Amino acid sequence: MGEAQHLPSEINGPKTEAAISPNNNTTSSSSSPSFIQYKWWIQMLIYAFFVIAGQSAGTLLGRLYFDKGGSSKWLATLVQVVGFPVLLPFQLLNKNNHITTGTSTTPPPKKPFPYALVGFYITIGVFLAADCMLYSIGLQYLPVTTYTLICATQLGFNAVFSFFLNKQKFTPYIFNSLVLLTISSVLLVFQTDTGDSNKASKSKFTIGFLCTLAASAGYALMLSLTQLAFQRIIKKETLRAVVDLTVYQSLVATCAILIGLFASGDWGKLSAEMEGYKSGRVSYVMNLFWTAVSWQVFSVGCTGLIFQVSSLFSNVISILGLPVAPVLAVIFLRDKLTGVKAVAMLLAIWGFVSYMYQHYIDDLKIKEENKRFCDDDDDEHVSEVGLVN
Repeated sequence: MGEAQHLPSEINGPKTEAAISPNNNTTSSSSSPSFIQYKWWIQMLIYAFFVIAGQSAGTLLGRLYFDKGGSSKWLATLVQVVGFPVLLPFQLLNKNNHITTGTSTTPPPKKPFPYALVGFYITIGVFLAADCMLYSIGLQYLPVTTYTLICATQLGFNAVFSFFLNKQKFTPYIFNSLVLLTISSVLLVFQTDTGDSNKASKSKFTIGFLCTLAASAGYALMLSLTQLAFQRIIKKETLRAVVDLTVYQSLVATCAILIGLFASGDWGKLSAEMEGYKSGRVSYVMNLFWTAVSWQVFSVGCTGLIFQVSSLFSNVISILGLPVAPVLAVIFLRDKLTGVKAVAMLLAIWGFVSYMYQHYIDDLKIKEENKRFCDDDDDEHVSEVGLVN
């Protein structure tokens, strides 16, 4: 597989594509390196916002579901993946993005059935269903601070998986970012939530701890495998590819969870659960609906960051959003904003800035290389003109 087929899995900034063909010496302004770099940064910021906003809203709504009387782990798991229909209109984007040349009416050759791609969708979908169930159990049995702390361990797992599967490179700024983001989440364990410490028995606390730890490791592995799939199976760097992956893996996960929901008998208890919901039936339905939408927004942002940068960067943005949830809880759930939470947020922002600074340095290097390439190309063109004259 040639180098042009690889995604920017390391910290290399945006890819730049030459818009000069052998038969055309003019370069499109819309394909200039500067335009491509700006477009890359805008896309990256949008995906990062999706990750933080979707994760924060989904976590708060999931916490609210259990606090107000919800008890079905299968339903709490289902809403994490069932919102994929809201993304179906985006699959129409670039559907006919192909170029026809000349007046030839010869139909394009048929492509072989993508067995590898379908197999990946099914595998990653089942894996996603199991991982979401583990997260649901952890969120139900653990205090919010402990749950958040354990979720931060996914950075360490992802660093290991990225090193072996994606050949992730580390720099001092990257290492500094990982340390700061991990510490910001670790600090939250010192913030006790009133009424949460005795929420679960010791046995349930242990189960929740182990499930959340396994879920964090599984999520980190999913990110690395997704990046690997973009490189070797999907081989497309388009919004359509991101949406396709999100939709199909969510569809498979939804089917798997629905089987568990009906097989466990939980589906028969949902009507009584809705009637007994403390905020009412409408609030119950709206909670489930917006939870589903929030996690789909998170999935699109997460997958987009994987092929725009790397699985490790996607995980860093996800970790950045962990301290955001406690701050939003102050506004929406009337939680108390303490000094520990404020420090955790500042450290998370510091870590994020450190990581972004590394990308800024890489971006400057790319600009220098592009400028040097253009200067060399101009010199070569002048030399050819002189020889012709």
